[in-house]
Amino acid sequence: MADVLLGIETSCDETSAAVIVASGKSAKPELASLVILSQDVHKVFGGVVPELASRAHLAALPAVVDRALAEAGLGLSAVDAVAVTAGPGLAGALLVGVVYAKSLAYAGDRALIGVHHMEGHLFAPAVEDPELAPPFVALLVSGGHTLLLDVPAWGRYRLLGQTRDDAAGEAFDKVASLLGLGYPGGPAIERLAREGDPSRFDFPRPMLAEGFEFSFSGLKTAVLHAVRASDDLERDRPHLARGFQDAVLDVLVTKLERAVRATGYPTAVLGGGVACSRALSARAAERLAGIARVAVASPRLNADNAAMIARAGWYRLGLGERSDWTLDARADLPLPGLETAEITT
Repeated sequence: MADVLLGIETSCDETSAAVIVASGKSAKPELASLVILSQDVHKVFGGVVPELASRAHLAALPAVVDRALAEAGLGLSAVDAVAVTAGPGLAGALLVGVVYAKSLAYAGDRALIGVHHMEGHLFAPAVEDPELAPPFVALLVSGGHTLLLDVPAWGRYRLLGQTRDDAAGEAFDKVASLLGLGYPGGPAIERLAREGDPSRFDFPRPMLAEGFEFSFSGLKTAVLHAVRASDDLERDRPHLARGFQDAVLDVLVTKLERAVRATGYPTAVLGGGVACSRALSARAAERLAGIARVAVASPRLNADNAAMIARAGWYRLGLGERSDWTLDARADLPLPGLETAEITT
């Protein structure tokens, strides 16, 4: 088992490297450093431009890795293993990280492990809470995914439900664009929503009544119609943001509570970029009070980052898994250990 593991994340528009250290096979891994470099260039275009993201990763990754090692007080020679996001994500961006990680592993005869990006998000709270352990229900919400999972054990993931169309994070970005708030959309909407009147716009709660599936395309369209119907968008903007945010969070938290009650698990995990939302974590904690504790990482560990990739990689390496030199980036990489659950609501 590796004592020093370097994690690399380049799935979208954050270039990140992290070092975790564990002394001995049974020791809990500790985060020694985390460096995240965000690509501001995409704000100009209102969303991530894949080619620009790939070029930015290529230029920044060596310096980001060097900085992570320096902050950990270690040289490259101390690294025993390299974990890297292999998918899903933007193909070109992923490829930059995978090729760099393979080169480091090959040159230093180090162990290599490819990590699924969403499994990384699942492990993110465990970076700060080493005692976190299954069973639990997990809600993973990002720009590309909305997944509700039954996690009876690490590495075993039972799919309860997922989005049938848009991911929640994508809906936040698109609605933010409609409101003229720029990219990324989630933080901007959350800030503006604090000034909004929740009674002004009562948007639909798609698929709220039953099941574990999600849908956000119709809600996004409802906001579009409301924006077009407004005779004073400047006046209505905070109220539109509040109405939209309330609708999304209501759906997410209702489904999460339903899953917790169906499984009887004492813990609910929030992960993914949308879990940076204080409004989401507060609403989940309020709804699940007395039912289950809500485990959520700090915002820097919910955004795309290499610490979560390193932590998931450390787990996989502990199982004896290794990636060989055929490891490749895959934009549609399936979540390992995923199976469909049959739970009656």
